[in-house]
Amino acid sequence: MAEPRHILITGGAGQVGLELQAHAWPDGVVVHAPGRDDLDLTDPVSVRAAFAARPYAAVINAAAWTAVDKAEDAVADAFLANAQGPAVLAEATRQAGVPLVHISTDYVFDGSANRPYVESDPVGPLGVYGASKLAGELAIRSGNPRSVVLRTAWLISAHRANFLKTMLTLAKKHERLAIVRDQIGCPTAARDLTEALVSITLRLMDDQDAPTGVYHFVNAGETSWAGLAREIMASSRTTGGAWAEVDAITTDQYPTPAKRPANSRLNTTKLSRDFGIQPRDWRAAVAEIVAELNKEIAR
Repeated sequence: MAEPRHILITGGAGQVGLELQAHAWPDGVVVHAPGRDDLDLTDPVSVRAAFAARPYAAVINAAAWTAVDKAEDAVADAFLANAQGPAVLAEATRQAGVPLVHISTDYVFDGSANRPYVESDPVGPLGVYGASKLAGELAIRSGNPRSVVLRTAWLISAHRANFLKTMLTLAKKHERLAIVRDQIGCPTAARDLTEALVSITLRLMDDQDAPTGVYHFVNAGETSWAGLAREIMASSRTTGGAWAEVDAITTDQYPTPAKRPANSRLNTTKLSRDFGIQPRDWRAAVAEIVAELNKEIAR
């Protein structure tokens, strides 16, 4: 029997980390998702100890500071998690000779383009969160040539805190919701992102000549936050859950500490070309997640 291949997953308590642990990995692959008490990504000593204790075949970095607004007042914390942590992981994986797959964000762009962003477009983050994630991308790419940075956007799932779950919670308390209509993007199911991460990671493990670099993954199609909210409400109503009417408002009517990109659309053509990954429509993803949540409530 062949020796098992071990994969280190960081950020195991997040939306993607939970999906990665629940995923049906191929036989012979064992995933490990240590908590913060067991692995401090920002501490080179802690990371080196983890690699000394077990011969990992690959690392998926799903850990991040994702509190966009709080980052504006917690610059050091955001950069520690989103830039220093990836830099340490990149060095450790390079020394171990194993691939590193890292999740990044649409917030590296300023949102001024009038089309979906491609990987080679100029970056220009609007706030601390985006700047810290961009620094993490640069650390990954310069620290380990055998790496893939996978940018995503508008993540939703049945786990942890996210826009979809917030909408369903608010629908239980309010008959009408005011949601921004002039920010557009591509809603993305954490489960679908996980499928892409798994495919990429296994390819990198099996093929030394596998493509590397920056890629985009989001579900197919586009909408506004108001459009996403309406789809969530329609799906919830269909499955017997709470729902509310959605009133579309402008960004100016809902000010936040951090400025959001007006255009968060990401083009996934490069990922489809190099890895054969074809994202499904975002509406199907929304319907699946809402049905799952409403089924749990009905039990």
